[in-house]
Amino acid sequence: MGYPAVHFPIMAGDEGRLAKFYSDVMGWKVGEDNPMKYRIADTDADGAGIGGGIGASQDGSNFVTVYAEVPDLDAVLKQVEAAGGKTVMPPTEVPGMVTFAQFTDPAGNLIGLVKSAT
Repeated sequence: MGYPAVHFPIMAGDEGRLAKFYSDVMGWKVGEDNPMKYRIADTDADGAGIGGGIGASQDGSNFVTVYAEVPDLDAVLKQVEAAGGKTVMPPTEVPGMVTFAQFTDPAGNLIGLVKSAT
């Protein structure tokens, strides 16, 4: 059984502009600005698909990442390295929410891994 895609962040220099764009074009319910400049995006699709977020990247760059939920971050990162990928962010805990990590695949795409707290 494969690991499910569970979250997508869309990052850019101006998260407010993107939040309005996706709300207007896709009908997503996008949360208001918050101190972290990360707005939760509910695709409002009656339980189909996955939710995500729209945020301001630290360096102003634009990128989209997909997060997969896995049972063991370290084990998957070892597989990533063995298969030619590179760990970009080791497992990092957001207390009470998730532990996540990031890697680049052999083509350089940034991919995230997440392990829920529950």
